[in-house]
Amino acid sequence: MKQKITMEKSAHVLTKWIGSAKSVVLHSLFFVITFSSPLFGISFDRMMLILTTVVSLEAIYLSIFIQMSINMNNQSIETLQEGIDVISEDIEEISEGIEEMIEDEEQENIDTQSQAEVLKSIQSTLYDLQKQLNALKKPCNKKNQ
Repeated sequence: MKQKITMEKSAHVLTKWIGSAKSVVLHSLFFVITFSSPLFGISFDRMMLILTTVVSLEAIYLSIFIQMSINMNNQSIETLQEGIDVISEDIEEISEGIEEMIEDEEQENIDTQSQAEVLKSIQSTLYDLQKQLNALKKPCNKKNQ
């Protein structure tokens, strides 16, 4: 497992370096030296054989490292997507909770309004009863006087 992590880190670092300006300079320098090697006594055919072999091997390894980087990026994206899915579910639950709270509040407001209406009705009935009692008391008070 530790080797896998080290290999993945190395692939990431190498892939990042290959895409840098330093890599372009180093490769350009390598090609200049290689193509000028026949001037120093190395045969042109031998130079081309070595160059072709090196470039082919480099291309193979680069494609492997690039694919590893793509796989790591895809894995990161999948992990992010899973996190987004979890957050979306949490948001949905929170929204449902808020809707329930709003409904409860509206029901409480309806209950409060109903209670206020009932109290007003009771108050009105009591006021009417008091009037009726006062009206009934007047004839009794006149008789007692």
